Amino acid sequence: MANSIALFKSYIPLLDEVYKLGGLTSALDGALDIERQNMYAHEIVIPKMDMSGLGNYDRNTGYPSGEVTTTYETVTCEYDRGKMFQVDTLDDAETAGIAFGRLAGEFIRTKVTPELDAWRIAQYASAPGVTSARGPLLDGAEVIAALRACANAMDNGEVSLEDRVLFITPGPIGLVEDMDTTASRAVIARFGVVARVPQSRMNTAVTLGANGFTLTGEPINFLAAHRGAVIQYQKHISPKIVPPEANQNADAWKFGYRSVGIARVYENRKAGIYVNIYEDPPEPEPPAQGGGSGED
Repeated sequence: MANSIALFKSYIPLLDEVYKLGGLTSALDGALDIERQNMYAHEIVIPKMDMSGLGNYDRNTGYPSGEVTTTYETVTCEYDRGKMFQVDTLDDAETAGIAFGRLAGEFIRTKVTPELDAWRIAQYASAPGVTSARGPLLDGAEVIAALRACANAMDNGEVSLEDRVLFITPGPIGLVEDMDTTASRAVIARFGVVARVPQSRMNTAVTLGANGFTLTGEPINFLAAHRGAVIQYQKHISPKIVPPEANQNADAWKFGYRSVGIARVYENRKAGIYVNIYEDPPEPEPPAQGGGSGED
């Protein structure tokens, strides 16, 4: 009689993973002093100072008197998002630990990071008073002209070259790179960091829902931001892992994640933000209709 052997199913310890980039807006993360002040508070109080300028010195009366006014602005961590997952113990065992073992990393990489980038960029692009422009940017020359206008606006606003970050979608930056000219290289050099951001994270508005986010505004060609122009700080409760023996409700692993943060443009530093919004090219004009010959 021939042998009859049932073969055990061997699980491949690799996931069919979704391609996702890491956090692209992290270049604007806040300084340590913001982190320390916001370690336990849901709000941040920002002092603002205004003072009078120079006056003429008088040899008899001496210095002209000056005035200093200090005001305070309170900003709130308006981003507060979270999710809890539960994976049955047997489901995890029967998938060689993949069901739960890879959950945290995949969730942060494919869900948390893209949402945070999209939300931050939308916050800066839609902030009242920031400089904006529109255009389809159909060729390299148009992209260079738009980037030069952005850099000039920041220069005229006295925004330092250091710590300027250019977030730009692949299409426009590709058109510039294809030119490979002195002009194209020179305009890119007026930004300290150039970050290529997928169009799926570049929009003027996002809606945060119960199961992720959706883009609800207009597509962005590029956004330039000076690191000192924004209050960007993300604090999050360390990812919570509950083993089955501590789970009072089920024989299952639990993974919880909560993220609380802020992304805001400083009131007096709006010159440090410039956004170029995509606009459809104008419709071509219909050809002119010729007049009749007048003959029967």
